[in-house]
Amino acid sequence: MLKNVKNNIYLVVNKLDLIKDKKRLSNNIDKFIADFTFKDIFYISSINGDNINKLLTSISNNLEEGPMYYPEDQISDNPESFIISEIIREKILLLTKEEVPHSIAVVVEQMKRDDKNLLNIFATIFVERSSQKKIIIGSGGKMIKEIGTLARKDIVMLIGEKIYLELFVKIEEDWREKKNVLRRMGYFKEN
Repeated sequence: MLKNVKNNIYLVVNKLDLIKDKKRLSNNIDKFIADFTFKDIFYISSINGDNINKLLTSISNNLEEGPMYYPEDQISDNPESFIISEIIREKILLLTKEEVPHSIAVVVEQMKRDDKNLLNIFATIFVERSSQKKIIIGSGGKMIKEIGTLARKDIVMLIGEKIYLELFVKIEEDWREKKNVLRRMGYFKEN
């Protein structure tokens, strides 16, 4: 079957760290080589990492460059507002750890430039319970300020310019169970 394949074919022998009888292994490899010409042969140990980099380098060097499906400067097929909302959500989960379950949604409500050409981003953090809202805001607003500070740094790196970020927290009970709310948040689209 391999003779019908047009691509480069490698023979990769794993678990090198467990080989006791190297002569027997050599005999088996000789049988493979007699029947087929491989691009290269690698003896690896994935658990120890032996020769993994050599294998990956060889594969990388022999891959043909594929077509560009997106413009060179485009890093995602998702809109910028979605990526920004995910950055904010990531910071919430990072900072609150187990205190807040994953029933948090972030929606970028508006992105607009002010008269000084500063990009203003307004995002709403949706939670399902008032206790979650208290955790997100934190004592004296400390937690939401830290969320905003960390998110702002990543958003600035993404966009490449200074921004103003304002975060709001809103309770939307059982939002994950409501199609109209999911639709409004952009999570649910009907065909």
